[in-house]
Amino acid sequence: MKICRQEHPNPQFERKKWQNLNGEWDFGFKKGIRGFRFSKDGKTALEIREKNDFPLKINVPFCVESELSGIGFTDFVNAVWYCKKVEIHRGEYMVFLNIGAADYLTTVLVNGRLAGRHKGGYTPISLDITELAEEGENEIFILCEDDVKNRFVCRGKQSERRKSHGCDYTRTTGIWQTVYLEYVPQNYIKSIKIYPDINDCSVTLHADFQGTAEFYCEAFYDGKSVGNVETALARGNSFFKISLSEKHLWEAGNGRLYELRLRFGSDEVKSYFGLRNLRLDGYKFLINEKSVFQRLVLDQGFYKSGIYTAPDEADMINDIKLSLDLGFNGARLHQKVFEPRFLYNCDRLGYIVWGEYPNWGLDYSSPESVAVFLEEWGEAVARDFNHPSIVGWCPFNETWDYRSKRQYDPLLSTVYDFTKAVDSTRPCIDTSGNFHVKTDIYDVHDYNYEVKEFKENFDKLVTENQLYEHVLKDNPGRQKYGGQAVFVSEYGGIKWETDKTVKSWGYGDDIKTPDEFAERYRGLTQALISNKKMFGFCYTQLYDIEQEQNGLYDYERKKKFSDDIYEKIKAVNSQTAEIEK
Repeated sequence: MKICRQEHPNPQFERKKWQNLNGEWDFGFKKGIRGFRFSKDGKTALEIREKNDFPLKINVPFCVESELSGIGFTDFVNAVWYCKKVEIHRGEYMVFLNIGAADYLTTVLVNGRLAGRHKGGYTPISLDITELAEEGENEIFILCEDDVKNRFVCRGKQSERRKSHGCDYTRTTGIWQTVYLEYVPQNYIKSIKIYPDINDCSVTLHADFQGTAEFYCEAFYDGKSVGNVETALARGNSFFKISLSEKHLWEAGNGRLYELRLRFGSDEVKSYFGLRNLRLDGYKFLINEKSVFQRLVLDQGFYKSGIYTAPDEADMINDIKLSLDLGFNGARLHQKVFEPRFLYNCDRLGYIVWGEYPNWGLDYSSPESVAVFLEEWGEAVARDFNHPSIVGWCPFNETWDYRSKRQYDPLLSTVYDFTKAVDSTRPCIDTSGNFHVKTDIYDVHDYNYEVKEFKENFDKLVTENQLYEHVLKDNPGRQKYGGQAVFVSEYGGIKWETDKTVKSWGYGDDIKTPDEFAERYRGLTQALISNKKMFGFCYTQLYDIEQEQNGLYDYERKKKFSDDIYEKIKAVNSQTAEIEK
């Protein structure tokens, strides 16, 4: 079995002593049954392990539903379990077991003893297994339980029906990101938060240490040392400022990254940062005090053979380059927390993105959702805080009524306040599209494909300071525009069917020729670029996913149109926007 995804999964926090555990694991799974309930402790995992019920082999980190897992079972699965014999030689080091992400409730046993549990399908799991690990061969057992029909489970775009439908797709159950070990000294760096400052050309580090030791950090640009800081005694939470001898700004299209090398006692960590700032100025979105029109495309992070998991890092890079080649400068990373390795390549290539969470499936009409969501969302913001490519947070998307019950407005306002408290450096959209409660940016979704009407509606923002809100036609009084910066974060979705073996889904069935497609794309996009109070757009979407065939490429990222059509798309995307003049 080929071992895939062997690169270090997190370039933002990379130690030399690590051990990739991807590849073949013993495996078993349980099909969906009625009345499924999550286990409340580690006993269920212990019972499964003792039964030695591992009839299959699976290729980690690919989910059981994927082709690359070696299994490809796409019906409902409520529980999956993994077992692997692992050689550990730690010497004087502590050992941490890390799982990039596993959906949804994960229980880990090491040599038959409980190592820990984690709830949430999109954020990393890190467990200190030092006291459980033995020198030589060790057994690691992982149980993942999932139920996309549970109203307190965020499923994102995973179908809650047996099969894919509309804009919901094949599910992901269990491990879907790299599993690895880290060997860590007794005194170590737990985490860092990075605050760049373009005004005095510096970077401030907020470090959290375990133990006490000497600390040294040096910054490099293109291999050249450009600043350092050191202290003979560091402990707990500490702040350090490095003045930089050279200023290289991170910009859209120019991902100029500084390298950081940190040493705390004998613990060494590599990281990086981009020197840039963000702020809203009226209707303008400023990056380094320059108005930047966000030419975004919707990217949902699905892969035909890997589902949630890219087969290879090259596939992630290809998605970014496909977008850049069409004149986009970024993406909404939609209804999913993308892998750190994907974000690293966004950072490296100067590709601006919005950090989101897959809230669909959550009962956002219930006050109980506040605690559930804050825990999971907080982990996502903490993980991704340091990525310069992330220019804003968007915890929710389209909070329509949940089973005929209205959204619980304090959920959105509480999550907004929490996000701003954790990160005051980026704007936050409470819920993309609707229904806004408390937000820095008033974004809307509009799939009206009548170009003349589409333009006239958004022109009212300039002529009358009014924002046309199509969702309010049937939902009056649910939200009110308050003069914020404006962003059309979903539009288009123009259907162009290439796979006629499935019942396809998209917007604008009346398009008959590629030229008609290009003309509609031009008209809709031009209406937004020419609006002097509009700071960005996000076109739906970059590529087809299963039956949703409204992508600019097909699901395998192959061209759907001639080069001439793509040139027309690029031409309109690349225009200087009114708000940039």
